[in-house]
Formats: sequence, structure tokens, C-alpha cells
Amino acid sequence: MRFGRTLTEAVYPPWKDKYIDYDKLKGLLRDDQPDEDADKWTEEDENRFCDEIFNVQLEKVAQFQQEQFDALRQRVHAAFEKLKKLAPTDPEHAVPKEEPSTAELKDLEKELDDITNEVKELKKFSSTNYTGFLKIVKKHDRKRGDRYKVRPMMQLSLAQRPFNSEQGYSPLLNKLSIMYFAIRQRLEEGDQAPLDLETQGETHNGERYTAHKFWVHPDNLLEVKTLILRHLPSLVYSEQASKEADGNDSPAVTSLYFDSRSFELYSEKVDRKTEASSLRLRWYSQLSSRPDIYLEKKTVDAGGKSHEAKFTIKDKWIKPFLDGEYSMEKSVQKMERQGRPADQIDEFKKTVQTIQEFIQQKKLSPVLRANYVRTAFQKPTDNRVRILIDTDLAFIREDTLDKRRPCRDPNDWHRADIDNSNMTYPFANINRSEVSKFPYAVLELKLKEDGSRKRPAWVQELMSSHLVHPVPRFSKFVHGVASLFDDYVNNLPFWLSDLETDIRKDPQKAFEDEEQRRAQQADDAMAVGSLIGGGAASGSYKMARSSPLSKSYLSERMAADAARTPRSASLGGKGKQPATGEEDEQEGERADGSGWGPEQQQQQQRGYGTLSSVIPSFSLSKYSRAKRRDQKAAASLPEGVVEPTEWIKNTGELKIEPKVWLANERTYLKWQHICILQGSVALALYTAAGEDFLAEVMGVVYILIAAFAGLWGYAMLRTRRGMIVERSGKDFDNYVGPIIMSVALMVALILNFFFQYRSAVKRWNEARGGHDGGGGGGGEEEAVVSAAGLLDELK
Repeated sequence: MRFGRTLTEAVYPPWKDKYIDYDKLKGLLRDDQPDEDADKWTEEDENRFCDEIFNVQLEKVAQFQQEQFDALRQRVHAAFEKLKKLAPTDPEHAVPKEEPSTAELKDLEKELDDITNEVKELKKFSSTNYTGFLKIVKKHDRKRGDRYKVRPMMQLSLAQRPFNSEQGYSPLLNKLSIMYFAIRQRLEEGDQAPLDLETQGETHNGERYTAHKFWVHPDNLLEVKTLILRHLPSLVYSEQASKEADGNDSPAVTSLYFDSRSFELYSEKVDRKTEASSLRLRWYSQLSSRPDIYLEKKTVDAGGKSHEAKFTIKDKWIKPFLDGEYSMEKSVQKMERQGRPADQIDEFKKTVQTIQEFIQQKKLSPVLRANYVRTAFQKPTDNRVRILIDTDLAFIREDTLDKRRPCRDPNDWHRADIDNSNMTYPFANINRSEVSKFPYAVLELKLKEDGSRKRPAWVQELMSSHLVHPVPRFSKFVHGVASLFDDYVNNLPFWLSDLETDIRKDPQKAFEDEEQRRAQQADDAMAVGSLIGGGAASGSYKMARSSPLSKSYLSERMAADAARTPRSASLGGKGKQPATGEEDEQEGERADGSGWGPEQQQQQQRGYGTLSSVIPSFSLSKYSRAKRRDQKAAASLPEGVVEPTEWIKNTGELKIEPKVWLANERTYLKWQHICILQGSVALALYTAAGEDFLAEVMGVVYILIAAFAGLWGYAMLRTRRGMIVERSGKDFDNYVGPIIMSVALMVALILNFFFQYRSAVKRWNEARGGHDGGGGGGGEEEAVVSAAGLLDELK
């Protein structure tokens, strides 16, 4: 399908004028002209095309995208404020408010649905325009590339703008998740947040895992592996792999991906349609060593969770199976001879039938090979944390789309030129247009979901470090198709723009950015809880020891909340408080919580993202509501402490002690005293100056110093009075005025002494020469004597 048609179908009607004008750009490019007319393309035509695409179209789309994103962010903030107003008050700290009605919650949920739909449309808008810009510049370079190339400049421009990047949406979607989670638990519609941008769920052997994907720059790869090896051993895949000639415990992995001629599976994954599926053949080491070959179908549901169905198949049966001529009858017979349970055999038949019908229905065939070296890290008896690192990643075409020059034999299921010759990375004998080498290593971190959602400290440190670059929902299949078949697809993944930038980061800046992000995330989570005075997030976020935010208001408030929590409520009956953070890591993080009291086990199971840690008063199960009603009556207070009958804000005006006001007034009077003394010195100098210009100048200087003292004293009186009324926590001292006063007075006295000394020396020389010293000296001497007397009084 041509991109022009795809663009027309993807247009969101209210924004139809804000999309890239693809037809206009094609007209400027003269796409309908034959290639023989390339010589008619002048520098003026090139300037006109570049000005339109960079200065008009790109700026139009980027500005509209930013405006819409800002508007959505304001709507999310407004909805968050509504939720805080609906939150019932925690009975431990205040009188409960009336429970919000179901209608109010449903109205707020409908508003969130509208915002979520707008977010989806905006992401689709960004993706469509991103693809459009890359398509038109590729068309330009194909027609005019012998003289002008603009694709590199366009890729750089797109990388510098928030096009098709999901990381910018994370704070927005986190707030939406918190609000959805709170409302739907109250309405008893489940407890799963509907939006999860950074993670993807997977199921293996009936157990749930959360997957996080990152890119690792080659410069950081050794450091990443060293960090992981401190906590997890390297996992040997099989005995065969450990006995390879090169002694490498990490064999090469080959994944052969399937798709239709229209790339239907690719489009479903990029567009994130419900029940998006992928199909691949996977084997380890070289095919000539006759390894086990797995045929795997992976399906991602609407909630982002993936489900996998697979079975092993021999290479000689793959082609008959793909053609529908063989349905694994021999494997079924073998299972029956081995006496396998009937339900296991039926499950195998169902899996085989489902995959074979899927292939026939979608008309799938191999189109792409991904070859890489995989290193796995996992404790042999502990599958809670599993890490995979794929290096030397290369994508190779396996399609037969071009009937004249197919990449593989249409009568075979794989490329014999690669497998028969045991060709390995970097695949130098393959045509360069048929292979794409990925520049980074791919790290995939899988965490087992055990209900606590608590990650080991070292895992959190790795995920937030400068060593890795997060790429949510990265897919080898999607990236390989986008890089090798961009002429056949009309939608490109968001992470392509990151390939045009250097993913290496400054360690300190990366650390500070991560701390800021986590602090903001925790602040959002605590917003409603802090409003109602709850100790909501005492465990939702913990600053790193060397964090630049560790002295911030947020950390001080969290420390104060923890200190206010009665110690008896957090002890498990033995007077010992459970360790947290780094202490958990040192003590082994006992997964079962043994040795802890029931409240500690419950608190351990509640991490960030659970309702009780986000909004304590919105833990709205029937049990929690009943517990809130009983808590007020059952709460025990220390001896001698009486439960208050009304809030402090209702007890009347809080008085400030008189000594605070009097201290401020005393300081003001001291400044006025200095002003009067200094003014007297200045007046004496100026009056006694007579005809002496120097004495007049010094008198004016002293007058200015006295005026400054008076004005500064009055200004500080008003400033400190406002701080007292507001009960400000700022410092009351201000050393600027005293320093200016002291320096000015010292300079004035030094200058006065210098000029008078010079005048006295002059008179002395004149007297020795028999000359008359003039009549101005007496006035000056009187002025100096008068000033000296006043200065003695000031001292």
C-alpha cells in the first residue's frame, strides 16, 4: 500500500490540517517526472523543497504536537485534583469526609477514558507524521541523491524533537495509571492499571514475568556484565553449547520470523492492535549440528501481556508442516508410545493445530532472520530475576518478495547459503542490502511477579544507571522489518530516532535525572495521601545515599512522616524493625517475610503501584472500609494524651509571643540611633566647612551614609514583620546592610583623614617658608575637632 493512502486513512478528522502535506511535498519533488529529467532539478528547486519540509511542514507538526501534549498534561492535572477532592479522609489523622458516590467516580473515569483516547490519537499522529517525513526524504534521495541528500539531516531533526517517542509520555501515563487504579478498585472492577508504558508482561511455564528492555553501548557492555555477575551467575544453555570448540558458553541464536507479503503481523505489532501475534523458528548454534528447533507463536493481548505456544520440530518436517502436508503425527505417536498423559497429548495436538491454522490463514512465510549471541544470567534455583544480553545482532532478509531475485529458494524454508556454509557474524559474504547490523547490545531483564513488585536494590540501580538506555517494547522482529523492508511498510517504530543519537550518558547527569524522575513519580503518588495527612509513601520511594536530592524538602518530609509513625505499630512483637533498601539487600531479602509481623508482611507486599501505598484512604475494599470505621474507636493513645475534639485550624487564631515583635522593634530603634549619630557627624562637617570644598563633599557623603542607615532599618522592620506574620521558616538575619554601612563609613573616614593630612602638610610647608596659610584652616580645624568629638560619642 502506498503511504499516501495510508496517511489518508490514518488522519484524525479534528486534526486533518495539522498533518504533513505529503501531496504538496511530492509535487515540489516532481515525483511524477521520469528519472531522466533529474538534470532539470536546480539548486533553487532544492532550496524550495528543503524550506517547505524543514521550516514549514516539520515546524507545523512539531508545534501542534507540543501544544496538544501540554493541553493533555493540564487535563490530567485537573483530573488528579478532582480525585484528591474525592478522597475520603484518613480517620487516623482527621474526621472522615463523606464517601464519594459511584456516579462521581464513573464521571471521573469517563473523563480519564477521554484523555486516554486523546493520548492514543496523539501518539498515532506522531507516528504517522514521523513515517511520512522519512518516506518523503527517502524518495527525495532516491531521485536527487546523486547531487543532494537530506535524509541524514531529517533523521537528526526528528531525533531532536519529541516525535514518536514514548518516554516523554511516561509521567503522563503514570498519573493516569494511579487514577485508574484508585477508581476501579473502588468500583470493584479489578485492580490492574490499564496503562503500563515501560513494562511488558510475559508468561513462562504458568508463571508471570515483567520484562524491561534496554540498549547497551559497546563501551559500557563490559561494565554491565561485571555488575550483573556480582549478583547472578552466567547460565549455560545446554551441554552441547558448553562443549563447542571455542569454549563459549553463550552460543549463537537464530530466530527466523514469519510474515505475510503485506506484513500484516508487523503492522499489528507496531499499531499495538489487540491479539497481535508473531511466529518464529528458533535454534541455537549452527543448523548443521542438528540442534532442537522450536516453532513458537507469541500473542500479546490488549493488556500488554504475552502468551507463548511452542513445540519442537525436526528440520526435515518444517517445509511439509508449513505447506499443511504434515501435522506432527509422528510426534503424537511417539508421545503415545511413551505413555504420556492423554491431556498432555491433547494439549500438544491443540497447539500444533492452532499454529498450523494460523500459518495457513495468514499465508505466512519466512521473511527475516535475526542472528545474535546470547548471554543469560540467572541463579540455578532462583528464577525471580533473569537477565539476557544479546550481542552481535544482525538482521538478514529471508523473503521471496522479488520473484526475479529472491533472497532464498522459494522451495526451501531457510537460506541454504548461510546454513550450509556455517556463515557467522558479520556475514561478509551476503549482499549489503540484505543485512542490517544493530550497533548496540540488547539487554532484557525479566522479573518474576510475586505480588510484592519489589525489585532488588542492585536491579533498580542497573535500570536507572547511565550504562543502559531504556527502550520500552523493543522487538527484534519489528526493528528488522523496519530497517530492511521500509519500502514495504507504512509505519515505523518509535525507537528508530534513537539510533541517530549517542545513547551514552554522563554518569552524574543520568543519576540526577533518574532521582528527579523517581522523586516526581513518588510525589504524584503521595499527592492525595499528603493532602489528607496520611503516612502514605513511607515506603514508596527511598533516596539513594549519594543522591543530590537527599537534602531536599521531599526527603525531609518523608523522614518526618516516618518519625511520626508510632514505633509500636511497625514492630513485629520482638522490638526489632525490619530492614529496608540496602539493608534488605545485605540481609538477603527473605522472600517469605518470615520473622516479620503481619503488618510488615502486608507492607512488604505493597510496593509502589499498589493502591494502599499511593492513596491510603482509597484502599476501598469492603474490608478496608470496615477497618477504617473501627480504627478510630480502637486506636490506643499514650498515657496522658487526650484525643482532640476539633482541628487546630478551628481553635482560633494562633498568637505570636510579644518578645518576637519587641525584638524586631529593638533592632529598628538601634538602626535609627546609628542614623541620628551619623547624621550629626555629617551636619557638623557640613556646617563647619565654610569655603572649603573638600569638607563640604565629606559632609554630603556622611549624610548619604546616615540616610542609608535609616532607610535600611525601616525596610528590615517591614520585611521581618511580614515574615513573622507568615510564620516563615527563612532566616531573619541579613548581613548586607551592616557590611555596606561599615565599609562606607570606613572609606569615608580614611578619605577624610588622607585629605586633612595632605592639607596639614601643605600648611606646614607654607609656614616654614614664611608664607601666610590663609583663612580657611581655622574652620577646617574646628570641623575636624567637632567630628572627632561626635565619633568618640558614637564609639
